[in-house]
Amino acid sequence: MDLSRAVWRKAGRSTSNGGECVEVARVPGTVAIRDSKDPMGPYLIVTPEDFRHLAETLKNV
Repeated sequence: MDLSRAVWRKAGRSTSNGGECVEVARVPGTVAIRDSKDPMGPYLIVTPEDFRHLAETLKNV
């Protein structure tokens, strides 16, 4: 999947000092997730439904 034009964004609670952050990008029909410290590294592609489930699960951790 070509993500060269994807618009990546960090969570609103992410800090600018590096930390442990992920970035997400909406791609037609999917959501891409990557490590903000390694933008050229691997990424994970999930469905919007799976992303919502992941986000809800993480809120309760």
